[in-house]
Amino acid sequence: MFHYILLGFFYKYKLLYKNKYRIGSTRLKNWNYGSNGYYFITICTHNRKNYFGVIKNNEMILSDVGQLAQTHWDEIPKRFIYASVDAYIIMPNHIHGIIRINKSGDCCKIDVKDAESKNVGGITKNHNPMLQDNLSRIIRWYKGRVTFESRKINSKFKWQSLFHDHIIRDDKALSNIQKYIENNPQNYRG
Repeated sequence: MFHYILLGFFYKYKLLYKNKYRIGSTRLKNWNYGSNGYYFITICTHNRKNYFGVIKNNEMILSDVGQLAQTHWDEIPKRFIYASVDAYIIMPNHIHGIIRINKSGDCCKIDVKDAESKNVGGITKNHNPMLQDNLSRIIRWYKGRVTFESRKINSKFKWQSLFHDHIIRDDKALSNIQKYIENNPQNYRG
């Protein structure tokens, strides 16, 4: 009975989109994810499937797909000049990593007139989120790149649709998260 009441609530308040339940944003409201700072990221595979390898003797042994995930994580600073990577670990079914955004000078400004004249960004012009230099753009690129390359090895490879982030606020938190990442293989319980 409760199940039907709950379904009625979702239909009444239109929490369905294209006949699927909507998942609300996990992002911190009113935070600019393009702001300078350190961000702790966790990205999981779909259904937590172990695509990236196995842990043996408290050490991560990367599969071919895991090696791709590592290679593309290392490419983030080459692709996004305002980003660098700090500590990270590829685990059997997820990735933990710290990304630093450090925008300085004119490295990341969009030329609005140029965007409008070339119809860059579609109907939203320079407000298109894909043109914004922020954390979501980095993760979207990363997940897309890994998916494209991984499906050449395993056609069933798939990510969980969202990712988890945590804004790192001070040096103590940064140090604690770096240790957590470093010790993750020893603490992994699958």
